[in-house]
Formats: sequence, structure tokens, C-alpha cells
Amino acid sequence: MPPYMESDAGQIPLSHKTWAWFEANKKQTLWGAGGILVLGVIVAFFLYRQNEAEVAASEALSNVSMPQMTGAGSRGDIAEAYLKVAAAHPRSGAGARALLLAAGSFFVETKYAEAQTQFERFKREHSDSSFIGEALLGIAACLDAQGKTPEAIAAYKALIDRRPGDVVLPQARFALARLHEAQNEPELARNLFEEVERTDPYGSLGDEARMRLEELKTKYPKLLTPPIPMPTNAAPLKVEKR
Repeated sequence: MPPYMESDAGQIPLSHKTWAWFEANKKQTLWGAGGILVLGVIVAFFLYRQNEAEVAASEALSNVSMPQMTGAGSRGDIAEAYLKVAAAHPRSGAGARALLLAAGSFFVETKYAEAQTQFERFKREHSDSSFIGEALLGIAACLDAQGKTPEAIAAYKALIDRRPGDVVLPQARFALARLHEAQNEPELARNLFEEVERTDPYGSLGDEARMRLEELKTKYPKLLTPPIPMPTNAAPLKVEKR
């Protein structure tokens, strides 16, 4: 081989090398590209149908919610209407919200057992939802409203302990504080009211917690007892010199 050809052999452009590889592996390459194309079409179709289903679910939910928001609808069958949306669109975000709204509507109608059933259903079917805290709070509130105090206390505590960053914690702490107060456990109630006041200083719940704290301190003066100070005439500690 002439020397000039030897010197140029390692300098073949990358595009030429790529084309040579493609020619040698044409069949496998075409099959692979075809497979990727088919997979892309399937994924795109799936996402399109998913988005289409979500839009339909949102429209169905809006058709139920809007009359209630504008005051044009009756509350009589609102919970059942939400349940129909949830049943028709079980795997959509709007369907999940419809189920939660159905539970809340039952609660407003003082149908606490029915509300609890739907809150628990939401917990089972949508455990990864960002609204799971609302469902857990709803379960505890339903137990509370039915007079099942030990179960309600346990449910509020579980929510507080297991979801420390949830937005519903102030409501859970306030409700638990109220139950401890009713159980003649003022120290526990005070601690929870103080936590609500600290985390919601400018909100209505924080204001309510502040008032309940003042009432507690009036009712239980021992809560105002300051810690025992160290005696001022105590002999100073002697430092042993070495």
C-alpha cells in the first residue's frame, strides 16, 4: 500500500465510518429503528388517550361542582353526583377529587358513617394522591363526630406522626387538642394548641388556638406555673486545681 494511503487510512471522516457500519448492519438497524418508531407511536397514543380521559373527567366534575359554587344547585344529591363521576372516571385525577368531594358532602350533610366509608375508599384507591392527608383527616373527623373518641384520638395521632409535613396538620393538632381538653388532659391540649399557634400565627386557626390557650390557663392555673429557678445563694462549684 502506498505510504500516502497508509497515512490517510486513520483519518477517514466519521460520517463515512458511520455509513460503513450502517451498511454492514443494515437489517438489524432498520428493525431497531422500526421498533423504536412503533414504541413511540404507542406511547404517544397512550398519552393522548390519557389526556383525553382526564379532560372528560374534569368536565364531568365541573358539571357537578359549578352549580354548587354559584348557588344554583341543590345539595340534596350532590354526594351521589360526585360518586357517579368517581365511578365513571376511577383512574383520573378528577375522579379521585370527585370521590373526596363526595365524602366531604356526606360529612356536611351529617352522614358521618357514609362519609367515613368514602374517605376510607379514597385512602385505599388513591394512597399516592397528594390529597391523602385530607382523606386521613376526614376519617379522624368522622370518628370524632360519631363520638368514637379513642378511635378518633388514635387516627389524629397517626396522621400527625406519619405525615409530619402535611398541610392538614394544624387542623389535626387543633382537633386532637380539643379532645385532650375534653378528656381532662390540659397539658397535652396546651402543647398542641401552642404548636398550632406557632405554625399558623396569622390564620384563623392560630387565633382560635390562642384563645383556647387563654381559656385553658384560666381554667388550669397550674399551666401558668413557671419552672422552679435555681437558688441564687448556692455555693459556686469549686474547680480543683492540678
